[in-house]
Amino acid sequence: MISYNSFFTLKNMKITELSAISPIDGRYSKLVDSLQGIFSEYALIKYRILVEIEWFIHLHKQSILPKLTTGSMTFLTKLQKEFSLKEAKKIKSIEKKTNHDVKAVEYYLKDQFRKTKQLKGMVEFIHFGCTSEDINNIAYALMVKDASRLLLKNDISKLNTLLKKKAHQFAENPMISRTHGQLATPTTVGKELANFSYRLDIILEDLYQTNLSAKMNGAVGNYNAHLVAYPKADWEKISRTFVNKLGLEWSPYTTQVEPKDNMARLFHNHERLNNVLLDFCRDMWGYISLDYFSQKTTKGEVGSSTMPHKINPIDFENAEGNLDLANSIFHFLSSKITKSRWQRDLSDSTSMRNIGSCFAYTLIALSSLIKGINKLQINEKIINRDLEDAWEVLTEAIQTVMRKHHIEGGYEVMKEISRGKNIKKEDLHSIINSLDIPTVEKNKLLKLTPSNYLGLSKKLAKQI
Repeated sequence: MISYNSFFTLKNMKITELSAISPIDGRYSKLVDSLQGIFSEYALIKYRILVEIEWFIHLHKQSILPKLTTGSMTFLTKLQKEFSLKEAKKIKSIEKKTNHDVKAVEYYLKDQFRKTKQLKGMVEFIHFGCTSEDINNIAYALMVKDASRLLLKNDISKLNTLLKKKAHQFAENPMISRTHGQLATPTTVGKELANFSYRLDIILEDLYQTNLSAKMNGAVGNYNAHLVAYPKADWEKISRTFVNKLGLEWSPYTTQVEPKDNMARLFHNHERLNNVLLDFCRDMWGYISLDYFSQKTTKGEVGSSTMPHKINPIDFENAEGNLDLANSIFHFLSSKITKSRWQRDLSDSTSMRNIGSCFAYTLIALSSLIKGINKLQINEKIINRDLEDAWEVLTEAIQTVMRKHHIEGGYEVMKEISRGKNIKKEDLHSIINSLDIPTVEKNKLLKLTPSNYLGLSKKLAKQI
């Protein structure tokens, strides 16, 4: 008999699709590899390097430091652009001694500066006046900004473009609507897709307009050490111009930590966007279950391990699960990162290291959604059958015309005839012919069918 403990012998394995604990690093790793350059430990270190060097250069431009030579500027640019995994490992090695990740970056840069004649004499101006949070808050803000832009520019835009294309393609395909799960006024397939695209348009605009903020003001936000060292310098202006130069909004009032209210707002917007996609997933799942949509089959693919006939809506289910996971982290972070005990504690910092996860789960979901949408095919036979069996939905139009001509109790009459009942075309026409309304109105009502009672749905679908 195999020992129970023998199941737990896999230790110190290289992370692969099979050995990774998280599916982000395993099963779905190829879908999120674009995020490695933004959210990995290496990426975080690289962002810190960028901030430290840019702050050093900024001090030079503010005349705090002597004028830098062309050679020094070239060296600094090279340090930023050519920062590699090999160099990041050197910093991690330093961190083992310092037990402080940002201080390790400072010591690494000092070692690099000592390689040049001019910069050798300026090493103490690395991290000048800074607390670790000055570096980290900017690094994370740039990180999140880049990740949001990546998702917006590529995957979300691709999905929204696809939705618009499908809305136009199916703009004239009628279908019965459902409110509370029950038959309702007809619409078109394209119009229902357009609804989601429009909602994405609105939220995407909010996301584009959400500016991330940052601070560079020392230990508790008061420029204490800065002012002692250089009392005549306008440190508020120096800080503001630096933060703005990096494309971020300056926070004038902070403790040691930037309050991250804007970042929380951005996360809320990502959560809102994902909720729209969740709504879409569930609607598509429902329409597939009604056979309004069929799915293109893939050779060799299996739907059920025991039921050979099945083609499951797995792409929309996968997307739903990953969107819910993403939102749980977005929601947690948007709440957590805005709170700190007194001037600072590390609970927010610990949480911030998980930012990449919510973007990764969103990216995985988007990939599944795009795949699922591309599989969809309209099942006109089933859709038309349900429309033809739903003549009772035209009672809405009839009672509205009765109101127009001041016929009292039109709604009540139609309710008595149709509520909970399946009525036929002939029954409806008999009612229309009995109405005391102008002939032109009767003829208009008689021409109505569940398939052409579509209002502006075709137009609305086409103009999205």
